[in-house]
Amino acid sequence: MSGKLFLKNHLPVILLNLLGALALSLFLLAVGNDIQTILFILAAWVLVLALYLAAGYVSRKKRLEKLLEMATQLKERYLLPEVMPVPDQAEEQVYYQLLKLAGKSMLERIGEVERERGEYRTYIEQWVHEIKTPIAAMRLTLQGEDTPAARRLMTELGRVEQYVDMALTYLRLEEGGSDYVIRTCAVDDVVRAAVRRFAGEFIDRRIALDYTPVEWETVTDGKWLTFVVEQLLSNALKYTGQDGTIRIYREGDDLCIRDSGMGIAPEDLPRVFDMGYTGQNGRLDRRSSGIGLYLCRRICRNLRHEIRIESAPGAGTTVYLTLGRGDFLPE
Repeated sequence: MSGKLFLKNHLPVILLNLLGALALSLFLLAVGNDIQTILFILAAWVLVLALYLAAGYVSRKKRLEKLLEMATQLKERYLLPEVMPVPDQAEEQVYYQLLKLAGKSMLERIGEVERERGEYRTYIEQWVHEIKTPIAAMRLTLQGEDTPAARRLMTELGRVEQYVDMALTYLRLEEGGSDYVIRTCAVDDVVRAAVRRFAGEFIDRRIALDYTPVEWETVTDGKWLTFVVEQLLSNALKYTGQDGTIRIYREGDDLCIRDSGMGIAPEDLPRVFDMGYTGQNGRLDRRSSGIGLYLCRRICRNLRHEIRIESAPGAGTTVYLTLGRGDFLPE
């Protein structure tokens, strides 16, 4: 609180004291006191008033600074009335009670939102698990078929399953992603698992895979890292034409996935990791959801990995996953 504002708030007290001092001076003058005595009494009055105001200002300033510090350190600031001291003055107590009512209302609303989010998560999780059953049944039905139509249908089923996994992954990330299992993981095992999932699409579209085992281990969560690599391979396949090439290799601490596809426009590159952003390529391909790379970046941040993309129209795209030695420490 500034000094001017403090004086403005205490203006009635100051005016009353000035009027009292004037009345006392007139009274003392009327009963025959000399001017020096009156001036001495007025000086003492003003000094006491000034000391009172100064002490009040310092005390109030310290109290407000403490409240501001508490508010800064408190994560849920609507809980501030629960930890702040009860004010002494009646007017401040009214504001204090209003803050408590607002905080209580906020807590009730947060509880309602959390319940609604919990119900929504439960519904989506149940839906995900339910829809995986017919997908698995259709896969079993098609396993004995070796026709172009059956292979095409298996590819599309894989896409549907991938979108389902993306929905489940998004929910788990929103919950905090506490199911990490951090251990030493062979990067080759992760790559092979991801490639197996899209083996049919590689064959059906005659896309060449250039991959030499990297013989590399890192500390990570194999399940989450596999999801990331699957998403990157899926994007590479989606935007690489028939008879194209996808190369997977190691470059220093980076696992690189390079395709010979259409590339990404320069104006789209800064936003490819934004949720829901599909860019020019996504507008051409309606299968693009704009969530895959967003999830990849969030997972990489949680795993203390880095992800970046280099691309140019007509020159393909290279994704760099910086895995390093895996110095992951969960928060």
